[in-house]
Amino acid sequence: MDCDRSPPWRRVGGISQQMLTRTLKTLERDGMVERTVRHSTPPQVEYTLSPLGHSLSETARHLADWAAADQGVIAVNRPHYDASPI
Repeated sequence: MDCDRSPPWRRVGGISQQMLTRTLKTLERDGMVERTVRHSTPPQVEYTLSPLGHSLSETARHLADWAAADQGVIAVNRPHYDASPI
């Protein structure tokens, strides 16, 4: 079993550092994540889900499961829509 300990955003392509920083600041502002600064060399910042973030995570998981289960239907619907006159 491969045990990758790198941060999740390093394992997902297409996320720039700028977009990650902006998104984390917004989530912190909204109270979804909590930021902890570790005074080490080099300084480290850790983000964890707040209780509010945890309360949303179950709903987000259900939405992701729905999207994964129905992505085939969605993929079939898109070309039909795109081909129809508007």
